[in-house]
Amino acid sequence: MLAVIRGAGDIATGIALRLWRAGIRVVMTDLPQPTAIRRTVAFSQAIIHGEAAVEDVTARRADTPAQALELLRGGEIPVLADPEGACISVLRPAAVVDAILAKKNLGTQITDAPVVVGVGPGFTAGTDCHAVVETMRGHYLGRVIYKGSAQPNTGVPGLIGGFAGERVLRAPADGVFHQILEIGAQVKTGAAAAEVNGVPMTCTLDGVLRGILAEGTPVRKGMKAGDIDPRCRLEHCYCASDKALAVGGGVLEAVLRLSGALV
Repeated sequence: MLAVIRGAGDIATGIALRLWRAGIRVVMTDLPQPTAIRRTVAFSQAIIHGEAAVEDVTARRADTPAQALELLRGGEIPVLADPEGACISVLRPAAVVDAILAKKNLGTQITDAPVVVGVGPGFTAGTDCHAVVETMRGHYLGRVIYKGSAQPNTGVPGLIGGFAGERVLRAPADGVFHQILEIGAQVKTGAAAAEVNGVPMTCTLDGVLRGILAEGTPVRKGMKAGDIDPRCRLEHCYCASDKALAVGGGVLEAVLRLSGALV
């Protein structure tokens, strides 16, 4: 079975890990210049660096659908710079998973594949996809919805270590992002993690810098640009999160059930 995952950020990467380990072949797509925050656990980095390894799985950049198929035969996950999902009509996968996490549907249709799964808000099962997987932290995280939609976006990050919105660092101005600290750095409240046009992006709490935009990324003021983990566990920076794997488990359930693999 072949699945195309639209998006290759950290949540999409958790989905890919679940599907890949269950024996489903995976092709991923993302922007030519990916904007993942948790870059150490995002297969989108293969587009920039040529390859990216997360846990025990390696992804590699593919320039064409034909090259993607060749990489699959070699046991690696191909990642295409294909934000429009043009490869879908060529590869004709058994499943399409929209894990762009744009909070709205950017073009995925229920006719794209025999099984189409939308991840998070912006999709309605039975209308533009066959199933939706909940992404909001809490009791329903990872649950598969076969009729209706996920919970609406609240704009407030979920609680981690007792902190919610404070965990997220946002660009302080429009301009080009200048990274000061690296992922994995131990940070204190008030420390400058980056700057934009000379305006510092300061840390909002103590913890470990779990994610940060790459040097040179164009940003707009208020754009999510960093993530602090107050639990201070360095290893969390280098493995898929509980949320990513929970969502991935929901996607796996949906794909197997809707494809008839589960009875």
